[in-house]
Amino acid sequence: MDFAQAIKSCFNQYAGFEGRAPRSEFWWFALFQIVVLLIAGVVSQVVYGIAALALLLPALAVGARRLHDIGRSGWWQLLTLTGIGTLVLIYWWVQPSGE
Repeated sequence: MDFAQAIKSCFNQYAGFEGRAPRSEFWWFALFQIVVLLIAGVVSQVVYGIAALALLLPALAVGARRLHDIGRSGWWQLLTLTGIGTLVLIYWWVQPSGE
């Protein structure tokens, strides 16, 4: 999956938490999100806040679908609330697809 396909797929499944997302889709969307937030942050804090809110739901959805792809529940994303749990999630997100 290339960059454009990944972004299109994530926005087509804006709030779709079922199914699977390959590594490429997840990481291309993560790159897109970082770039958009960096540009929005340069423009203004208000634009940054709007962009962050707009990208929050699709980021959670693709993260849950990526975890499903390796055989884990999307609820594991709650580990980000602990701080150190983010490292565990990154480790899982870079794993090859299950099955």
